Amino acid sequence: MNKTIRNIGIFAHVDAGKTSLTENMLYLSGATQSLGSVDDGTTTTDFLEVEKKRGISVRSSLTSFYWQKTKINLVDTPGHVDFSADVERVLQVIDGAVLIISAIEGVQAHTDAIWQALKERQIPTLFFVNKVDRPGVYIDGLLEDIKEELSNDFVCLQTVEGEGTAKAVMKRLPLESSEESIEKIANVNDTILELFLEEGSIKKEVLQEAFKEAVSKGELCPLLFGSAKMQWGIYALLQHMVTYLPPATGKPSNELSGLVYSLFHEPKQGKIAYVRLFEGNAKVRELISNYSQDKAEKITQLQEVIAGNFKAIAQAEAGDIVAISGLQSAQTGDILGVPSERIPDKVSLNTSLLTVQVKAEQDKDYAALAQALQKLSVEDPALEFEWYREDKEMHVKVMGQIQVEVLEQIILQRFGIAAIFENPTVVYKETPLTSGYGIGHYTMPKPCWAIVRFLIEPAPRGSGVSYKSLVRTSDIHQKYQNEVERTIPKALKQGIKGWEVTDLNITLVEGEDHQMHSRPGNFVLATPMGIMNALNDMGTKFLEPILSFKITASDDLLGKITSEIIQMRGRFDSPTIVNNKMTLTGTMPLASSLDFPIKLNSISGGKAKLLTQFHAYEECDASLCQTRPFKGISPLDRSKYILKMRKALE
Repeated sequence: MNKTIRNIGIFAHVDAGKTSLTENMLYLSGATQSLGSVDDGTTTTDFLEVEKKRGISVRSSLTSFYWQKTKINLVDTPGHVDFSADVERVLQVIDGAVLIISAIEGVQAHTDAIWQALKERQIPTLFFVNKVDRPGVYIDGLLEDIKEELSNDFVCLQTVEGEGTAKAVMKRLPLESSEESIEKIANVNDTILELFLEEGSIKKEVLQEAFKEAVSKGELCPLLFGSAKMQWGIYALLQHMVTYLPPATGKPSNELSGLVYSLFHEPKQGKIAYVRLFEGNAKVRELISNYSQDKAEKITQLQEVIAGNFKAIAQAEAGDIVAISGLQSAQTGDILGVPSERIPDKVSLNTSLLTVQVKAEQDKDYAALAQALQKLSVEDPALEFEWYREDKEMHVKVMGQIQVEVLEQIILQRFGIAAIFENPTVVYKETPLTSGYGIGHYTMPKPCWAIVRFLIEPAPRGSGVSYKSLVRTSDIHQKYQNEVERTIPKALKQGIKGWEVTDLNITLVEGEDHQMHSRPGNFVLATPMGIMNALNDMGTKFLEPILSFKITASDDLLGKITSEIIQMRGRFDSPTIVNNKMTLTGTMPLASSLDFPIKLNSISGGKAKLLTQFHAYEECDASLCQTRPFKGISPLDRSKYILKMRKALE
């Protein structure tokens, strides 16, 4: 365990003051000599040109500084829901979190989503209520909102006097002086409960240790107040981050195990991999194994990021988060060294459910745009870049319009290419209508021989794809059967309606190879033909993405809001109404609800809160969905498909 390192993520809904708070911490710690401003575009962590112009963070950034001999690796995260994929990756590499809540806006939609993810991962979290100087702030009401919408498992370590004014004062609230705090600690610690019941008072040192333990387990959260704008509460925040959020763990003597959580292209240095080392150590000029890519590459440079500036180091050890150069094959999400149980699975905040076609404004930039999108997709796999060369079409998946606008600016500024993004389309899927068989045979022109026959059956909704073979290796050699299995995911990328096919069971029931003429590539060619023939005979039906929602609004708006939901083909549960505030949950199709946030904002005068997350894919009437043309050459067009696969077609 490295007690001198804290790996901390800082999270918030957009405009809650997250980046300004980070700037204050850097300044107070002495890491920077002047205070950066979001409005002026001079912040340390918003280093992209698009971030400086928009005044919002669009990707995570690492900055390190020291506070009382403790190194804090602080990962600043985007606050807009469109960049949730980046937040998901950061959650894998931190040991503690600071969740910022705006005192004036309260618990906003994305705050709720982030909190649920932190709870799921049991990441020790400190709440920081920002903007207590803003007019209209009512601390008691805000704390009630936090209890209702997030959790009651927080312990206030301060009180605020004069909230909502430029003269607000934060005062320390000792644990032992607050009966409410003692009760909350006693609820999660039997020893404290017994002392409380038997003696009525508890030594502050005992209470403090019990609270630290509860925070480390994710059972309780310290809560502090302040104002980044007024530079209030920053010292207390830093003190409490070091005191309550856990140190990094891992042993430098163990075999290396690390995770590439982010990639970035630095103009002077090129490709940089941001890596959390969970075990072992890494040194400059040594070969490092990329487990995910099955490659070994040399570390050409190892750097820490101090207040936005790269500083070369000779070695990094377990617990460190560092920037590594030289890993040219690395992709976001790669494991370096060996897998470890300490590398957490990714927590899903949201899913990209829109696809958009990207074009170069100038035809001469077509190839350069494809290369740019390939690089961006390596850095952010959630883009799922698809290049259909035969149709000269390029598509990426996105979360929303803000992400589209940011991508457009990044492509222009970083690559010098003017790109046009068409209107996004909802990502549908398709699934078999019934069971059936499909044959794929490729026996001419020789030398070639591959015959496969599949049974395809519908599977329960949400089950995905399962595959098995009933064919003996004497009929189809095992190495060829392996090619069949590897090809199936690609064969299902586009069905007869042009969308990915899912929720089906595929069984290879018959087949044949040839001792002289068969090659592995023959089965790569025959497999999509067999599957598409089956789907074409059986038919498929549409599946559309469904969102779950949570709406909080004044109860007098219940009728208007539910009417809108019904028109969108949505469903809702019985509302919960407390103190004239209504909470409504349910589900609604993405396709019919794309403009619902704007409508809800209009209905409520901007006071309603809406949280949506991907729920599931459900069956949809064909008249409400969109078929798209097959991209490339379909396996159903047998002659052209074979020529294409043999690279005999221009």
